[in-house]
Amino acid sequence: MSARTFAGLSKAMALGLLRDRTAVFFMLLFPLMFLVLLGALLKNESTPRAEIVQIGRVEVFDSLPRETREGLEDFLSIERSGDREKALEEVRAGDVDAVVWQEGDDVRLRYSAADPARAGNVQAIVNSVVQQANIAATGQPPAYELTTARVEDESLKVIQFLTPGMLGWAVSMSAIMGSALTLVNWRKKRILRRLWLAPVNAGSVIGARVGVSVALALVQTLVFVGVASIPFYGLELSGDWWLSLPLVVCGTLAFMSIGLVIGAWAKTEEAANGVSQLVVLPMAFLSGSFFPLDNAPAWVRAASDVLPLTYLTEAMQDVLSRGQSWGAALPTMGGLLLFAAVLTAVAARLFRWDDA
Repeated sequence: MSARTFAGLSKAMALGLLRDRTAVFFMLLFPLMFLVLLGALLKNESTPRAEIVQIGRVEVFDSLPRETREGLEDFLSIERSGDREKALEEVRAGDVDAVVWQEGDDVRLRYSAADPARAGNVQAIVNSVVQQANIAATGQPPAYELTTARVEDESLKVIQFLTPGMLGWAVSMSAIMGSALTLVNWRKKRILRRLWLAPVNAGSVIGARVGVSVALALVQTLVFVGVASIPFYGLELSGDWWLSLPLVVCGTLAFMSIGLVIGAWAKTEEAANGVSQLVVLPMAFLSGSFFPLDNAPAWVRAASDVLPLTYLTEAMQDVLSRGQSWGAALPTMGGLLLFAAVLTAVAARLFRWDDA
């Protein structure tokens, strides 16, 4: 009877979800649309070239060998001009990044602080050119030399980082909102009351909802990975990419537990939807699903460290794109399951069959 009840509840929830076109759109198509659009827009994304205006002759640039100048053009676009004031106005207006000119042995650079990242990029490049010129002028080679290289394969693309983040966001949104709204809706329509009178316990109801959410999350994973792997986007999977599947299952259970707490507490669908949005959207932004948090304020990174989506996204990146295996997946899986167990216990205490 328990297995038959579980199967019946699972089927009813799955059919109810599929018949709700709005739910299907927001749980599957909406996040997939973000992956498709952002993947296309950022397909050839690279570090933008800094644009500077050179006034008159600047020895450190004009004396560069042709090979060096050609290599510098990958990072720096130099436009020549004889009007310094006009060039400074262009910097203030944000049309160019900086103005450079030379007075005697003094190379002067003027930039705008409106975009600190681009300003820092310009300063670093120009400073590097000046230091190279100093070395050439003195004839003394540097005592130390820095050799840099990427830790990832040179073929690594933005889609490698975008796919795990978008997928984690989709899974969290589906699990939290799906479980919360289902419980509130069933309680409001007195479906739970009918189940209460039937030989069904709370574990069967929650278990059926979990099964449907896990199945949906696995479908989302296969769809996201399949779309990102087509040649246009070029997702290159690492050898143990399949570990993303158990990671998604554990993540779904963690996010389900959040939804169950919300669904057990909220009395109306509007309240459940509002609280779910307040949880999902900030968590997605603070976990780095949409953009990296390397340069974020300390308080943002501290908040990110307590969010389950942060760990799911990082572990998914490790196994999908960075070639890591069980060592990256197991700790995250264990943490997500522990999180799910704690919040499920809270949801069980708050669970009620009827609003009366």
